[in-house]
Amino acid sequence: MTINSNISEHNILVFGAAGFMGTYLVNELIKLGYKVTASDIDTSTTSYYQEQNIPFIAIDITKASDFEKLNKDTYTTVIHLAAHQPANVSDSNDQPEKYINVNVLGTLNILKYCKNQQIKKIIYASSHRNTQGLWKNECALTEDDGRLVKFDTEYTLFSISETAAQDLVEYFCVQHNLQGIVFRLPPVYGYGPHTEIFKEGKPIKTGFQIFIDKAMSCEPIEVWGNCDTGRDIVYIKDVINAFTLAIDNPVARGLYNISSGYKLSLLEEAETIADVFWGNESKPTIIKKPEIPNHIDSFYYNIKKAEKELGWKPKFSFKEMLYDFIKETSSEKYKHLLTKRKNNIDQYTPNN
Repeated sequence: MTINSNISEHNILVFGAAGFMGTYLVNELIKLGYKVTASDIDTSTTSYYQEQNIPFIAIDITKASDFEKLNKDTYTTVIHLAAHQPANVSDSNDQPEKYINVNVLGTLNILKYCKNQQIKKIIYASSHRNTQGLWKNECALTEDDGRLVKFDTEYTLFSISETAAQDLVEYFCVQHNLQGIVFRLPPVYGYGPHTEIFKEGKPIKTGFQIFIDKAMSCEPIEVWGNCDTGRDIVYIKDVINAFTLAIDNPVARGLYNISSGYKLSLLEEAETIADVFWGNESKPTIIKKPEIPNHIDSFYYNIKKAEKELGWKPKFSFKEMLYDFIKETSSEKYKHLLTKRKNNIDQYTPNN
């Protein structure tokens, strides 16, 4: 589906603009000619946007009064990327109520702002984690398969709060004729956040980065557990393309799986990374260690609805993503994202 629109008529407000996805999105929208205002509670990237003459307004979405800071522009679309999620939370600053305050109350405040300002469209980026109870079925999950939260994981409060946020978007669509679009996203890869994250409150290097480091230094890459275990991952640039298509689509509503639609096995991930990053002409060494559990669940999603209604499909294979990842890393155009992540990790203090 191709939607023709006059880009100059769009005026877009992006919440969560200081993050990984927000940075990529705002810059792509500006490049395409959209008028954009960036907003986030995190002011560490204010200077980044100021250098590009992009309006940046610091807003805490949990405070209704903060929305009064917004200028009186008539926004045509709000994009909601703001979230409180475990990957950014250490055990020393873990406050469970933040999941409700940011993900539920914050979303409600954004929706009320849309209603009060007569903004007709909101696009909300949400995690796929509230389907975790369905992953055992080992099939490509569709939007109609529903949700099933697992209550024994570090993502439980996150999943509960995002489920409520998704329902709030649906409520405002029905009650106030808002064109609400929810993107269900699996892990989104790209230059910026995939070096270290918090896992169960403690900083760890990601498996993705471990594989790359091993390949670059020509060390054996170990694949633990069932090497056929696989996950659906998507490249940041494919996600950004979905946003641009949704902005221009006057009829799309509801939930869309925005993913690769493919279950990338751990073995294929390791082999592809070795093929791209191996540091010399020797043959890469990959060692299977099924006796060591990997604690990874398999999941993947059906993307036919997005293909049919948005005209969207991913352009990057995993190998193509890796080559583009190298180009993005070399350019250092979003170096501040790495700096911010490093500062977050460096400030970690164990909760004793």
